[in-house]
Amino acid sequence: MLATQQVDLIKGRWYDKIELTAFLCTADTQGGTCVPGQATTDAERDAIRAALESNPQVQTVYYQSQEDVFEEFKVTYADSPIIGSLQATDMQDLFRIKLKNPEEYQEVTAQLSVMPGVQSVQDLRAFLEPLFEWLNWGRWMAVGASALLLLAAALQIGNAIRVAAFTRRREIGIMRLVGASRTYIMLPSLLESLAVALGGAALACATLAAIQQFAVVEKAKPALQGFVWIGWNHVAIAMLGVVVVAVLLSMIPTLVATRRFLKV
Repeated sequence: MLATQQVDLIKGRWYDKIELTAFLCTADTQGGTCVPGQATTDAERDAIRAALESNPQVQTVYYQSQEDVFEEFKVTYADSPIIGSLQATDMQDLFRIKLKNPEEYQEVTAQLSVMPGVQSVQDLRAFLEPLFEWLNWGRWMAVGASALLLLAAALQIGNAIRVAAFTRRREIGIMRLVGASRTYIMLPSLLESLAVALGGAALACATLAAIQQFAVVEKAKPALQGFVWIGWNHVAIAMLGVVVVAVLLSMIPTLVATRRFLKV
């Protein structure tokens, strides 16, 4: 559960950063709907802005002029030797578009691609998609490993309960002959398995707390401050899930394993 929550946090954080960038034409650019030797006109720029602002899928639109882009370029590539040979007119002005739902970008991209004055539309998803695929793989591997561990635990608990019930078959038979109810006969086994399960859950919760404190809080957070990490609230949810699973894993196999010994 912690691994799944961590993956969801990272994906959510990066999804918030996904935006479309529509690069406009200059006299030197080619491709898209650019006319050779002609930059995007003011009328075309206004039409693009109006189309984006009226699109219900668009959350915000931010325009950057060539001067704005050049200033940003100088900050990003401050140590590059080519800065001295460039000027603002070498840049492309652009629109940055934030979508309400980053996963539904195709319609906005298709709309921009055919509008006059747009040279290209860049989507950050193309760069982030491989990362998302690896995160999804990691999450499903964690879920699969957890499912196998739960299955193994259920089989082990069921076998242990069957052995315990087999060793007590004479006592169970006597209790049935004297008219004891099924609940009364099964109660000792249920309480025993529940106590063992809660003890195991307590150890698992302590392990989760130790991982959060020593691995995440003291190691991962200071080393990778750009990432968003799970907090104690996520650990509490995982602990609650562990306790619920422990109770179910103790009750269900016990009921199944002791059923045959209740027949006299």
